[in-house]
Amino acid sequence: MKSWWFTEDCYPHLPDQDSYRSIRVDLPNIHCEPETAHELYNRYLDLWCACDEIGLGIMLNEHHQTATCMVPAAPIMLGILARQTRDARLLILGNPLPNRNQPVRVAEEMALVDVISKGRVECGFVRSVPYEAAAANILPYQGSERMWEAHDLILKAWTTHDGPFNFEGKFYHHRQVNIWPRPYQQPHPPVWITMGSAGSAKPVAQHKHVGAVFLAGYPRIRDVFDGYRQGYLDAHGTHAPLDRLAYLGLCYIGENEKAAEEGARKLLWYMEANKVPAEWSNPPGYHPPPVAAQVMKGVTGSGVPTNPTLEEQMARGNVFAGTPDQVYEQIKAFWEYSGGFGHMLLMGQAGFLSDADALKSMKLYKAEVEPRLKELMANADPAELWEKSKAMPVKQGADLGNFGIEFVR
Repeated sequence: MKSWWFTEDCYPHLPDQDSYRSIRVDLPNIHCEPETAHELYNRYLDLWCACDEIGLGIMLNEHHQTATCMVPAAPIMLGILARQTRDARLLILGNPLPNRNQPVRVAEEMALVDVISKGRVECGFVRSVPYEAAAANILPYQGSERMWEAHDLILKAWTTHDGPFNFEGKFYHHRQVNIWPRPYQQPHPPVWITMGSAGSAKPVAQHKHVGAVFLAGYPRIRDVFDGYRQGYLDAHGTHAPLDRLAYLGLCYIGENEKAAEEGARKLLWYMEANKVPAEWSNPPGYHPPPVAAQVMKGVTGSGVPTNPTLEEQMARGNVFAGTPDQVYEQIKAFWEYSGGFGHMLLMGQAGFLSDADALKSMKLYKAEVEPRLKELMANADPAELWEKSKAMPVKQGADLGNFGIEFVR
């Protein structure tokens, strides 16, 4: 099991939620005090650098116009970390390709950081969240199609070494593509893509990319992972290795149950603060019609509960919290139910959780949980795990509608 530590670099110092409509898109940036942001950025960078010393992989992502994530230019953060760390793998998950008008620029940025880091970049591509479609001036229903076309152009730019080529696509048209430098890793850095349904998982599997799922929980994880596994089996005639699949959940580990609960409740700010009206979370064409209809009826709202409880989210498989033994058992149960995966993505900082507490949790995970997860996975057979998973009764956990929908990055 490979473990990656993650924070969205939030800005939690906000007025009361009743004083604004949405934490995304239209929250006035007057609430972002530059001196406070400066301090937060450097704290988060220090925590990522601590991953290098502790032995965890580093994960970061990108969002726009939101206090939940102050990283509108993830390649810049990635470049800083490439220079400030020595050994940690650097996962960007990811580059919101549909929102980018210049995929060649993405290819250049990722190749540059890969060279600076001496081949430590893991490059993720995402469709992007619905809230950002309007600001990016794109048609929401074209997101997936734009992402895959940009993906093809970027991989071609990374792997073409005999001079310029031209690219003529439906959305992108480029002349004289000839990136300098080329990636350190050959033929290119490992590619990750986020998945939110069995249908979206199939092309990821066909390309043998790592497929990542964010906060789908027990209700949806098997559908997505099974879609990947079946797509991989159909395309390649063999079962997908466990290291082709990844899952992200919030995670906090304490020395005892009381400390763990206190830390986890602070971490839950990420869900509690995510207040978004339906017009931003459901732009026309972004969601499949059945899901869009649910949102319009108010069944799922923004996709993120504004009043979540820790108990509900733990039951659902979105939060893993407790002592090291308890967290191991929680992840193990979810891992077995899902049919297994090779990457654990740990959202370990949010809201007002202190750096000291975040570091304690990271160190406890590394010392007392990860070794047991590696042992669990060491001799696991993907085909057997899949069959055992399918034989397990369906487990819904806490019923909170389609919570995971908005986390299809």
